[in-house]
Amino acid sequence: MDMHCRNLEVYRKRGEFAGWPANYGLWSWGDEVVAVFARGKLGAQGALHELNRDYPFVPWQTRSLDGGLTWMSEPFSGHVPGGLSLSADEHLNADLKVRSCLSANDDLCPLDDPIDFLDPETVILCARTDVSGDAMSWFYVSRDRALTWQGPYAFTGLDIPICARTDIVPLGRDDALFMLSTSKEDGAEGRVFCARTADGGRTFVLQGFVGPQPDGYSIMPASTTLSSGTILTLTRCMGTGGDKGWIEAFASDDQGRTWTPKGCIVDDTGSNGNPPALGRIDDMLLLVYGYRDAPFGIRMRVSSDDGRTWSAEKTIRSDGGTADLGYPRVVKRDQASILAVYYFNDGEGEERYIAASIVAPISN
Repeated sequence: MDMHCRNLEVYRKRGEFAGWPANYGLWSWGDEVVAVFARGKLGAQGALHELNRDYPFVPWQTRSLDGGLTWMSEPFSGHVPGGLSLSADEHLNADLKVRSCLSANDDLCPLDDPIDFLDPETVILCARTDVSGDAMSWFYVSRDRALTWQGPYAFTGLDIPICARTDIVPLGRDDALFMLSTSKEDGAEGRVFCARTADGGRTFVLQGFVGPQPDGYSIMPASTTLSSGTILTLTRCMGTGGDKGWIEAFASDDQGRTWTPKGCIVDDTGSNGNPPALGRIDDMLLLVYGYRDAPFGIRMRVSSDDGRTWSAEKTIRSDGGTADLGYPRVVKRDQASILAVYYFNDGEGEERYIAASIVAPISN
């Protein structure tokens, strides 16, 4: 299988660090697409990121009305606990961390108007404080294509640390699985669990853990429901040595209560690893991820049999300047292509920016 790719810029500003769409979300309604990400400042080179820890990472969003060809920048309208950064505590000095501004569930409210998980106009964005320890999380709801966001709402009923990114599997109008992460027993990052709501997001129960507790971590799930009704979840994995990352698959036939390992789908996502993003065109699953070793870039695998087997790795682009890239989100663009949005860079000292690729697989 071959593919046709077109790479585009979504948001770019000199001196800024714009990053991590996988931590936020991407949604589409035909040609209308909205991506949420974080805006900070460039700074000193760390182990991976070249960012300023003394400057907040504020949430921002961009909107396209032509399937991702052109983009309009707009502020994120949701209320941010602490007032500044969203889902970026691990990149900030102590006085900017949201967790330092929260006490118990201050600023988080219960959801009164239940979510209709089958309504295509309704989207949900999950957010968090940190990625380890006693992390706290919440979610927002938009019923008008991300023009306004209601929340932040508490995960009422879940009494464990929650490190939430957006990964939701609808089961019915009021019924859905939220695929989340939590700390391990020693407080380190982390493992995936499945929470269920049967009342439109007003309360949640712990449905089951996805796989055994890992030696390193297994986090950042990307999930979909297969034609058989089985739920397939892919996770970002790292070992204890912190070297190469990889992507594993798990499947559940009982609405998230138990999970069966399905093996390693991608055995190398580069140093520090990268999360999976899942898209679908008809019966074809498309897995997109960043690759953090030279040649730095964005890669993809395809499955035409509901994830039982996957194609050889395909390179969407390999022109990244450093390993500081990836964290994609994916939506279906039309009957023949997907849109992947991620963060990217052209080299050390250069801004981190939000980019996109329109990818059309071509059967030989």
